[in-house]
Formats: sequence, structure tokens, C-alpha cells
Amino acid sequence: MLTDYQLPNSQGFFGEYGGQYLPETLIAPIHELTKVYYQAIADPEFQATLSELLHHYCGRPTPLDKASNWTKHLGGAQIYLKREDLLHTGAHKINNAIGQALLAKRLGKKRIIAETGAGQHGVATATACAKLDLDCVIYMGAVDMKRQALNVARMRLLGAEVRPVTVGQATLKEAVNEALRDWVASVETTHYILGSALGPHPFPMIVRDFHRVIGVEARQQCIERTGRLPDTLVACVGGGSNAMGLFHAFIDDPDVAMIGVEAGGHGIKPEQHAARFQGGQLGILQGSKTWLLANKDGQIEKTHSISAGLDYAAVGPEHAYLKDINRAVYHYVTDDEVLDAFQEIADQEGILPALESAHAIAYVKKLAPTMSPDQTIIINLSGRGDKDVEQVVEALNMKL
Repeated sequence: MLTDYQLPNSQGFFGEYGGQYLPETLIAPIHELTKVYYQAIADPEFQATLSELLHHYCGRPTPLDKASNWTKHLGGAQIYLKREDLLHTGAHKINNAIGQALLAKRLGKKRIIAETGAGQHGVATATACAKLDLDCVIYMGAVDMKRQALNVARMRLLGAEVRPVTVGQATLKEAVNEALRDWVASVETTHYILGSALGPHPFPMIVRDFHRVIGVEARQQCIERTGRLPDTLVACVGGGSNAMGLFHAFIDDPDVAMIGVEAGGHGIKPEQHAARFQGGQLGILQGSKTWLLANKDGQIEKTHSISAGLDYAAVGPEHAYLKDINRAVYHYVTDDEVLDAFQEIADQEGILPALESAHAIAYVKKLAPTMSPDQTIIINLSGRGDKDVEQVVEALNMKL
């Protein structure tokens, strides 16, 4: 059992993972951000402002909804959905965007940059900037802009400048690279709202902590609804923010299993998936030491997922640590399984999930029938699938 879990350490490491692998230009602002973050979370006024925005503007708490029809259909465990899809902007991302936007104001910085893959973090950041009167620039891969055109339009309507990234694979990794380059050049006036639990310390900690509300709520809601803690938590894992948000409040509960689900794409073959724990290796990417997908020469491999939000080449360092100590386990599902799960939860529960969230649903579709009816699974339904409808229709050869 883990007792009084207090990671990361003062150097920003979760075991051997994490750290600050950065150009010298960013060392001072990173240290400033760390200092201001610790001051903010100890400041009752900051916490009260954040809580008010999360409740009245974002829509917290989100419900813990029993998937009654799907539970009956599958047999086995009782399945509950933590409905982050019902938040303002349609995904969990707003928790972190609002929190970091408040930090930016505390830092005295009026310009915000961010990266986005599926577009949900970009939309959340643009929304937070509009609400808090901050300038906003979003970097997004050209490939992702095409498959997430709806979210690009939303960001622009919210007043953000969306800058296409055309180099490399033109997806999330390249968007992060461009955002980091911008930050190096403009750090005096700019705060980078990194969107997942990855990158250099303190970002994995900050993003996790702003999303920790998910697990805190789910814990209390599950006790109220079932009289006890859940048996299993399941969440999709790209960088890993929604999963860490759910998992963190349960880390010291060894009887609660924690399962992360990665993107298996077309199968575990080079450049056909984004499952870092399936054949990945230890390395350093974009400021952090963690598990990543690279070839034998150490070059970062191309990735693939039907989900624009899960095709990142590395995983957040805290996930790598939780895997190492056997506190969490990580599996993968394929694109075909994701599409099947998307259709099934829509048909059974009247919910269109984000393709990211559908990875967790696809894994539970296999897991739940192996468990008993007196056991409980919580899925973090991290976002809604409005943004993915056109892509799903095309993949399934359906006619609108």
C-alpha cells in the first residue's frame, strides 16, 4: 500500500521519470511558475475563485451516471460513467485551462499559448482566455485541424488565433514543439498552458492537481450511490490528464484497480499505434523523461490513432511511475474496437462519447463481463463526441 503519496519530489521526478530537461531560457520562468503555483494553492482567495468558476461557469460537480442499459447488456460488473462530457466546452480540459489561466493572471502575464490535438484543450484554453480577458494563441497540427475542423472554428469564434503546424507528422507532438519555441521567444509576457500531464516539471503536477477534482468527486459519489469504493477505474491515456485526474484520489486505496487504455491504432506495429507501454522505451521528449515510441536509433516514431487526442509519442511521467510500481496497469484497444464501442454506447445509453473516451469504453466492453454483478467499474467519460461525428461517419461509411 502507498501511504501519504506526495510525488513528484522537489526535482520534479516520479521515481526516475519526469524532471526538467529544458533550454536555459526557460529555467527561470519554470522556477517562477513552480513558486507561484505553490503560493496559489495555499491561498484561500485563489482556491475560492477557482472553485466558484468551476461550479458556476464550468458546471462542476459532474454526475456519476449509472450506465444501466449497457450494464444489463454486457452482464457482469455495474458500470458508472463520470460525466466530464457534460462540462462547459464538452471535456475535462476546462478544469486545467481555468486553473492555469488564473495562474497566468497571478504571474502578471496577459498572453497565453497552448497546443492542442483533438482540439478540446484548445477550445478550453480559448474559453478560459475569453472569460479572464487574456490573449490566446493555439498551435495545432495541420492534420488535426482538418479532422477537427469544428473545434478549429470554435477556437476562432472564441477569439483565439489558431496557428497551423505543418512540419513533421503535423499532429500533437509538432504542436507542442512549436508552442515551446514560441514560449522560449516570448517568456517575459507569455504563459504556456500545457494541456496534459506531461512535459517538464511542474506541468505534470499542476495539470494533475487541477484535474484531481474528478477523482475526489467520483470517490464521494460512488460511496453515496453504492455504499463503498469502486473496484476498478478505467480511463483513456494519451498524455494522461483525465486518467490522472480520476486515479489520484484513489492511489492510496490498494483494493481499487486502476486501468489506463492507450491507442492501439491499426495494431502494435511501428508507426501504426500510440501505445507507449507496448514496445516503447525510456527516453526524453519535450522536457520530460518517460516512456515513448522511438526507433532503434532513438528517433521519435510516427504514431497513429483514430483519436487526434491520443496519438502523442510519449506518456506522462506519473503514469510511467505508477506502471513501474504495479499500482496501475495499461492496456490498449484498436481503432476498430473504438468505433464498435462508440456505436454501442450511443445505442445503449444515448451518449456520443469522444473517440478518446471510447477507448476506455472499448476496454470495459471486454472487462465488465469477466467481473461479478456485485463489483463496480467507473469509466472517466472524458469528453463528448460532437467533434468526432464527421470522422466516425466517414470511418463507418455511413450517410448523414
